[in-house]
Amino acid sequence: MAESDDWLNVGKIVGVQGLQGELRVNPASDFPERFTAPGPRWLRSSQGGEPTQIQLKKGRQLPGKSLFVVRLEGIDNRSAAQALVGQELLVAGDDRPELAEGEFHLLDLVGLEVRLTADGPAIGTVTDLISGGNDLLEIKTADGRKLLIPFVEAIVPEVQLEDGWLLITPPPGLLEL
Repeated sequence: MAESDDWLNVGKIVGVQGLQGELRVNPASDFPERFTAPGPRWLRSSQGGEPTQIQLKKGRQLPGKSLFVVRLEGIDNRSAAQALVGQELLVAGDDRPELAEGEFHLLDLVGLEVRLTADGPAIGTVTDLISGGNDLLEIKTADGRKLLIPFVEAIVPEVQLEDGWLLITPPPGLLEL
């Protein structure tokens, strides 16, 4: 999920909604306006390649779900929408909302060292972020294992972006999974 400086992946088209060309998007962004505010967005196939620009006409969040339903310009029937399933929804890399003190963009966590104590050695590196009910950090340990750690304050109490590390306090057994 790590992005180049040119593009930010804000979601993935995961399905079609109805017959009029609406699309279901699984968000990879904590900013709902990425899916509700009209304006330019870009689509990129899961195989990569150059993104193509498209206009977001409108969007809404499905009640009780983390999915958004969006309408894109020029996509007005189910078969046109079906052709876009699996593509990534992107915004320009410099289109980052301003954050308050102590907040950070989740994509900035990728590449950080993971430590058990502030002055201790790294036990691994954040390699990906998985969005769902709760965000999960995918961590690759020094011995090559991949762990999924819930990104909640009780388990990840400290993030030091400037210094390139984050602290975890996992409950007993979490690192052995």
